[in-house]
Amino acid sequence: MPFRFYLFSLLLLGSMSACVSSKKLKSAQADLESLQGKYKTLETDLSDCATEKATLARQKEACEREKALLATKVNELNGQIDFLKQNNNQAIKQLETMSVISSQQAESIRKSMENMGMKDAYIQTLQQQMAKKDSMNMALVMNLKGAIGNLDDQDINIKIDKGVVYIDISDKLLFTTGSYDITDKAKTVLGKVAMVLKNQPDLEFMVEGHTDNIGFTSNGPISDNWDLSVKRATTVVRLLQKQYGLDPAKMVAAGRGEYSPVADNTTKEGKAANRRTRIVVLPQLDQFFKLLETPK
Repeated sequence: MPFRFYLFSLLLLGSMSACVSSKKLKSAQADLESLQGKYKTLETDLSDCATEKATLARQKEACEREKALLATKVNELNGQIDFLKQNNNQAIKQLETMSVISSQQAESIRKSMENMGMKDAYIQTLQQQMAKKDSMNMALVMNLKGAIGNLDDQDINIKIDKGVVYIDISDKLLFTTGSYDITDKAKTVLGKVAMVLKNQPDLEFMVEGHTDNIGFTSNGPISDNWDLSVKRATTVVRLLQKQYGLDPAKMVAAGRGEYSPVADNTTKEGKAANRRTRIVVLPQLDQFFKLLETPK
């Protein structure tokens, strides 16, 4: 009797140990699967970051090339100024010696030479302002991309072209087909854009509506692609003002219809690219007008 009891006890303990080991194995397998999933997610995020880094690097190179061209033009102008100064000083001395011009006229010419020196300083200031503007635009683009996250470039594209920041959003993301009713997903994206723009209260921007070249059948308040593009622009502007609190005095709404395409309207892909809403960050022209004032 005791022997059977001991044997039964040993078998029972072995069975319990096997159950515990099986549970630990399943738990470890579940942890492994979770870690593998997180690893794949991190790999994807790393790849997206590398792609975005490469894009920003290309944009930076384009800005540097443009800056180098401007620097070359400034150097050429400086060379012309120096050449004119030398020639004019020699001419003044010759004319004074020959008594061809009066001393008053000679003094007037000297003042003109001094003004040329001021123009030289003006060119240098303009160059500094343009470099500052390029840096601010690059920072704005990086802030926008950081706020929006890794959306497909076919749906939203942020870029700098000739010193101007453009935010292109596809109508597939913003509106239902053939209407100006904005989607819930679009409200989320526009909210992120608004957050960045609101932190730059001095910026002014224009919202442009664009369509493809497919004719629009009159339906209620919409007569054609002109109407559709304008109403889509005003819908976005109204949302940015009323829901996200952007200053209406800093916004412009415009419709471009089908007449400013970015792709060929003869293909399906081209038509999709042309159906977009573009936010253009307007240059602060008042600052440049101040620079263009005649130095005193």
